Amino acid sequence: MWQVLADLVLAAHAAYVLFVVGGQALIVIGWVWGWEWTRHLMFRLLHLAAIVLVMLEAWLGVHCPLTVLENLLRLKTGSTAYADSFINHWLHWMIFYNAPEWVFTLIYTVFTMLVVLTWLVYPPRGKLK
Repeated sequence: MWQVLADLVLAAHAAYVLFVVGGQALIVIGWVWGWEWTRHLMFRLLHLAAIVLVMLEAWLGVHCPLTVLENLLRLKTGSTAYADSFINHWLHWMIFYNAPEWVFTLIYTVFTMLVVLTWLVYPPRGKLK
């Protein structure tokens, strides 16, 4: 059961990464192609908040709560390394890399600046209800 929960947390983590990276790609594509939904205020606020959270965690040296939770669940299985799960293997490979922390902080900061720049030159439309 712990293995399944850990895999679900990993899948949620991958979905978060996809939302941040894929969301930015869709916003830029939507700008070029004139897709109005990419200007939806709530979508853009959630997208901005998602990357700002990641950047602030990096600046403050806080470990990602999803990573911490996944590691705790994996320890409950009695393993310290990833098991044979397909989801586990490929999702882990896609979102975790070995590099110094400052590299990730720089990447997150530059990506956040890109999102803010996109917000300024292709602003969202609408009102919060």
